Amino acid sequence: MLKKTLIKKIMLKRTSPNSPKRRRCSSVSAVGLVANRSIMVSVSLPKELILEILSRLPAKSVKRFHCVSKQWASMLSRPHFTELFLTRSSSAQPRLLFAIEKRNQWSFFSLPQHLTPYEKSSSLSLVVTPEFHMKFPPDGMQIYPRHDRRFSCGYASGLMYFYGMWINEEAYDGVPVICNPITGRYATLPFLERYRKAFSFFGFDPIDKQFKVLFMAYPSGPDPHRVLTFGAGEMSWRKIECSVRHDIASDGICIDGVVYYVGDTSEFMTAFVVVCFDVRSETFSFIYPGSYCEVINYKGKLGLVFYDDYADDAIELRMWVLEDKEKLKWAKHAYTLRDEKFLAHYVSIVGVSAAGEIVLSMADYTSRQPFYLFYFNPERNTLQCVEIQGFEEYHGVFDKLSRVRVFVDDCSSFYRFADHVEYLNVDEPKLLK
Repeated sequence: MLKKTLIKKIMLKRTSPNSPKRRRCSSVSAVGLVANRSIMVSVSLPKELILEILSRLPAKSVKRFHCVSKQWASMLSRPHFTELFLTRSSSAQPRLLFAIEKRNQWSFFSLPQHLTPYEKSSSLSLVVTPEFHMKFPPDGMQIYPRHDRRFSCGYASGLMYFYGMWINEEAYDGVPVICNPITGRYATLPFLERYRKAFSFFGFDPIDKQFKVLFMAYPSGPDPHRVLTFGAGEMSWRKIECSVRHDIASDGICIDGVVYYVGDTSEFMTAFVVVCFDVRSETFSFIYPGSYCEVINYKGKLGLVFYDDYADDAIELRMWVLEDKEKLKWAKHAYTLRDEKFLAHYVSIVGVSAAGEIVLSMADYTSRQPFYLFYFNPERNTLQCVEIQGFEEYHGVFDKLSRVRVFVDDCSSFYRFADHVEYLNVDEPKLLK
């Protein structure tokens, strides 16, 4: 009897809510069956072990665990867990993000960048199915159509930016919106008046960990250029000066804290300039390439792509990679890519994978024909064709062309920071299903 009483006291002491050891642990209860009787067994796991387990889960699962309690929400929002997640989770590895438009709605899919290795070019396609994440925006809202002169779309550090989004059917003007295409969280930005066509770009500063939106006004209009810092508290658009008058000639990309896009300083698209906007200092610099080019992210460096010829089944191109920003030192390469599928489909370079493979993609999708990606390995001089299947299961059967935008993560340490941004303050349960 005395022995049973002593054991009971020890067990009560071990599981006491005021015990220091209990405060350092999180308890997980399980029901066991001993001698035909149901009893409750308390199992205590150290907090460090719980964080280690959670850091290996997908981002969407981590998002759900924020709802367990305030303590868990605080624990999972700390910088220590963010860094742990970046190095452990499979969803933090570099991926290809697909954004597909249909009737002012966008569907988001993704694939790991690393696919089955290949030894030589082949006419046989590798077939893969991407993971579906969500449709955006929620019911009752719409994104501007692509042909709208006000439409802009950007991607930086795991977040998507759209200008703009109609919140209701009665609204004539939409507002800018930022969303996480993996978790479904989103936030709207302050409305901005603009004259005629205008463009905006999305960037991320990896030093101060700040997202910013750059608004470039119509060059002949009365509006000033503006910039907005996305974050907690009241957000407002600030005026900003740009010394070179130019029109916008391309979409933008953000590389290591700098937004790049192609501009035109003439009135007839004959004098091109690569505009470089430093997100942290909010200053402009300019590169004059001599002719029109496309800007891409080449493993964390600016890449310029010049298409010399696009005929039959071959693409001839030159690529300049900016090796030294201060001295404007370039590494220059020339490639000829050949595939019979180039005959029927227009493709262009969308980026470079973490393994150094140049990724090309079709621009449009329809359920009536296959959708292809191409991986070009410059070192082996090999071209791998990849057929993407499964878009129609979530995107729906659609005979008309749907624009597909493909974004390539560059494996920088800040690229999955967006999974833990607290400023995305709207949770849409429908998007998390």
